[in-house]
Amino acid sequence: MSKYPTGPKGLPVLGNLSFLRGDRLKFVTENRDRYGDIVHFRLGTRHIYQLNNPEHIQFMLAKYPDKFHKSPALKRATKDIIGQGLLTSEDELHKRQRRLVQPAFHFKRISSYADVMVDYTRQMIADWQPAQQYDIAHEMMRLTMRIVAKTLFDTDVTAHADTLGSAISVGIEATAQRVMQPFGLADYLPTEANRRRREAARTLDEAITAIINERRAIQEDKGDLLSMLLMATDEETGDPMSDRQVHNEAMTLFIAGHETTANALSWTFYLLAQHPQVEQKLVAELQPYTTTPLTLPQLAQLPYLEMVIKESMRLYPPAWATTRIALEDFELGGYHIPKGSFLMTSMYAVHRDKRYWDEPDAFRPERFSPENEANIPKYAYFPFGGGPRVCVGNQFAMMEAQLILGTILQQYGLRLATNQPITPQPLVTLRPLYGLPMTLQPRTVPPA
Repeated sequence: MSKYPTGPKGLPVLGNLSFLRGDRLKFVTENRDRYGDIVHFRLGTRHIYQLNNPEHIQFMLAKYPDKFHKSPALKRATKDIIGQGLLTSEDELHKRQRRLVQPAFHFKRISSYADVMVDYTRQMIADWQPAQQYDIAHEMMRLTMRIVAKTLFDTDVTAHADTLGSAISVGIEATAQRVMQPFGLADYLPTEANRRRREAARTLDEAITAIINERRAIQEDKGDLLSMLLMATDEETGDPMSDRQVHNEAMTLFIAGHETTANALSWTFYLLAQHPQVEQKLVAELQPYTTTPLTLPQLAQLPYLEMVIKESMRLYPPAWATTRIALEDFELGGYHIPKGSFLMTSMYAVHRDKRYWDEPDAFRPERFSPENEANIPKYAYFPFGGGPRVCVGNQFAMMEAQLILGTILQQYGLRLATNQPITPQPLVTLRPLYGLPMTLQPRTVPPA
């Protein structure tokens, strides 16, 4: 049995540290094409194993998840913003918190959020001016932030949306930079980046703390996620959630709950602008519903709408990669992988692997028709992760994306406002670098 799989050799001592500062999407896709299922490389003294085979990804995420923890670098990078929320907590704490949060995302509960999603989208559209240019990435961030705050915390953050959005952007950029610093020494230097990071963390902390304190003061069960967190008791111990844990979970869901959906929508508009025939087919499907606001039951009659969003998340998955650290030795793909090794897999790379996708770089929503989707290998497509750590809000996100996209397309087509290429920026999430400038083209028959 070989000691290591093949992979890029890198430099003595440093290994492939240049990957952290270079084109990370190109690095993981070239690794996939050159070296196959398991790729080995080093970041300094750390041994990294990139998994490109769906069966190996399933092994890590779903079959033996207890053999792995989230990357220590991710925990360190996020601790002053989200603490130990669902994203980074482990073992019994994660299982306990998952049990407490899960009911807030049951379908019967999230179905009650549909009207808010549509109403807020229509409010945004009412403020838009035809033929004007907008940064759609910014617009989607602002919209999904308002929706998450209202549906999960029953609060209106409209007046503070830009301030909070800016703080979240700083936090995400800082998190990505800190993950890329293998030893964390730069965290404590008096740099401008560290000052901005601490200021952003303070802004978000104050906002979430104010929401929690206001709810505690009125002592009212509003039936939303925040009420559930405040009233929750563990079914085994009977203990309530601590104030710090309520804060951590609320912060995690507030940030993750709007960031990923906003990115998915931004990339969908980008792809539709480049593929007018797909947009025409989608608008035709929406045609019977153009005179009234979309409703949740109507989504069942709009299969192409869902297919478009799924295909968009294949090409531009909101989370482009995920990492773990091995808690024990194990064998995988004919290799011995020792305890303490780092494993990573890239949704972006696997979703574009020609072994599992015909013409992988082409935008073809028909891949996700019921008959075609049934033939996609398990874990060749995993935009929401998988196993016991699969995104707790995946149904919420899909419903939200469909309702927002459909509502906007009822009234407007969106066209790219620049000939410059739109470049993906792989931070923690996959954002369009420099935003997404687009112009609005009104439909001839706008909704009533």
